[in-house]
Amino acid sequence: MELLTLTDAQRKSRRGRNIALGFVLFGLVAVFYVVTLIKFGNGMVQ
Repeated sequence: MELLTLTDAQRKSRRGRNIALGFVLFGLVAVFYVVTLIKFGNGMVQ
């Protein structure tokens, strides 16, 4: 198996993409959580 050596710019770019992807995933989880709370909250009242 051949290992690749990344340059500093490639490492920085990869880290930036990973952080951005983490924020997007966290945002989706938060949206689904809020929507679930709203749906269950409205269902419990009636």
